[in-house]
Amino acid sequence: MANQYPGPPPEQPPGQPGQNPYATPPAGGPADAGYGYPQGGRPGDPGYGYPQAGSQPPTAPPPGAGFQAGPQTGGMALSLGDIAVSGDTIMTPAGPMPLKGAIWTATDMSRTEEKIPTHAVVLAIVFFLFCLLGLLFLLMKERVTTGFVQVTVNSGGRHHSTMVPVQSREQVMYVLNQVNYARSLSV
Repeated sequence: MANQYPGPPPEQPPGQPGQNPYATPPAGGPADAGYGYPQGGRPGDPGYGYPQAGSQPPTAPPPGAGFQAGPQTGGMALSLGDIAVSGDTIMTPAGPMPLKGAIWTATDMSRTEEKIPTHAVVLAIVFFLFCLLGLLFLLMKERVTTGFVQVTVNSGGRHHSTMVPVQSREQVMYVLNQVNYARSLSV
């Protein structure tokens, strides 16, 4: 039976071609450059994203420049799609924004259709044959709402917009009420 494990055959001395590439190096030191040692290739060399020797570290912005999120008090006040309001901060994928002075906009982009359901048409045909009252089933209507409500927030020189999917008029009103609550918090 052939050798089942990787490595040099027993009759071959170590260090010769065909040696196990996964074995510990003979000197007991670190392995050669490979996966995990980018750029310079040695364990002491800087890797991805690390500054090179002699380079200046990035300086912090001066105090008061831009929005600095303070400590959060309490939990999340509300969430609209990927926009969350917590404490005095609006958290978005674009970054944190100050809640005070934020401008909120909501646009209803949904549509509501009214149609006669299929079962009403079937019942009207069946009962029309028995009596003329079957035509009353055609008065049945069904309302279907589909679409989105677009919510936009502008604050601290940043802008973020999200689309919240809705399936009923009640959901549209809920999102619009949430935006009104966010407006009241922004004052």
